[in-house]
Amino acid sequence: MKTPREVLDRWMLAVNRGDVEGLLGLYDRQAVLIPTFSNRILNTPDQMREYFEKLGSREELRFALHEKTLIVQELQNQMYSLSGIYNWRFVVERELLNFEARFSYLMDLSRPGPILHHDSSQIPRIL
Repeated sequence: MKTPREVLDRWMLAVNRGDVEGLLGLYDRQAVLIPTFSNRILNTPDQMREYFEKLGSREELRFALHEKTLIVQELQNQMYSLSGIYNWRFVVERELLNFEARFSYLMDLSRPGPILHHDSSQIPRIL
């Protein structure tokens, strides 16, 4: 993967295919994931596997990036920060729901698993 966008595109494709192995391969072995749909901070491949397997079992799981929100910042020597907003969709109690979330990634493209840190949180509903 030569660009941070290629990493993000592979991540999105793996989510939509339910490809847990593909997702795990994008994360460094010591990566930290603060997931959208969990109150835990995940910092081992086994924890991430459990999370992605559970998420991948959701009926009608779909993921989409809001393209215009994507911000890519080059930090130094193949290190990048990515931020933006994406949308999750899946069935909860027989109802198809959408969840808007903001995200940030820290990536080192010199590593086999370029994602070092990934934080994602649901956007609060505005009153």
